[in-house]
Amino acid sequence: MPTHSLSEENFDAFVAAHETVLVDFWAEWCGPCRGFGEIYETVSERHNDIVFGKVDIDKERQLAQDFNVRSIPMLIIFRGGIVVYAEPGALQQAALEEVIQKAKTIDIAELQEKVRLQKAAE
Repeated sequence: MPTHSLSEENFDAFVAAHETVLVDFWAEWCGPCRGFGEIYETVSERHNDIVFGKVDIDKERQLAQDFNVRSIPMLIIFRGGIVVYAEPGALQQAALEEVIQKAKTIDIAELQEKVRLQKAAE
């Protein structure tokens, strides 16, 4: 499945519309980002059950700030609209596949209930 270019205008709707979303925060000038980008594209073609997005931090500075992106590339995974993984650094293909498999095992209903309870307690 191809990756989608995400912006401040479409980000929230994109994440809300899909059960599992991977987002790569990157920049054109970043060598590790370009290397990881090739891996990210390859892996995206193997997973038709999840969607892959990319955020160019030079064009989308507010999104990068909203997600506290301090180092790139940075991968964020959402399940049911909730961040379940957020780590900077270029992953090798096997490591990216492992992170995806772990994210897929998370029970969304249970996760959303935990978040709801946390918010109620605050």
